[in-house]
Amino acid sequence: MSWLRKPVSMPSRDRVPPGQTLTTKFPVLHVGHPPVFDPETWTLKVLGEVEHPLILTWQELLALPSTTSVSDFHCVTAWSRLDNRWEGMAFRTIAERVQPKPHAQYVIGEDDWGYMANLPLDVLMDDDVLLAYRHDGRDLEPVHGGPLRLVVPKRYGWKSVKWLRVLHLREHDAPGFWEVRGYSNTADPWTDDRYCF
Repeated sequence: MSWLRKPVSMPSRDRVPPGQTLTTKFPVLHVGHPPVFDPETWTLKVLGEVEHPLILTWQELLALPSTTSVSDFHCVTAWSRLDNRWEGMAFRTIAERVQPKPHAQYVIGEDDWGYMANLPLDVLMDDDVLLAYRHDGRDLEPVHGGPLRLVVPKRYGWKSVKWLRVLHLREHDAPGFWEVRGYSNTADPWTDDRYCF
């Protein structure tokens, strides 16, 4: 894994969680091939415990207010990439549109292939959580989750669902793809919370 050992400028250690190694590259980790994106048929659904379920076309999504956020990305496989510049819409923008019901406490993100990751709703309401379609000034590449991925900087990367197509708001938690395989439910890089076994 030579890409982990490339010399990089050393930031203060308070930006690097325990057990992580810095890289300036953006390694690609997923199973299978990225789905084919057709902007004419693509939709994002926001369903479940909401007052106003939502289905957005690609053009409707792009018409929403956008924001840019710079954050660090931490992968459970022990690499971190600092200062990623993401552009998209804040999760809060979507939440304002759908109006979660008072008992909605969790969100399950789902991709084209049925991959799912779970998070508490209050985690997604952080200022730096985006539904991103651009990365470092370019359209988000399919291998990195384009056209749209969830970006949750304060959690390990598997919680930042690539190829996002559905957000399910729920009253009760449900483990996602990696959580049922022994990965941590909270996925907090700062406590080195990777696995449950």
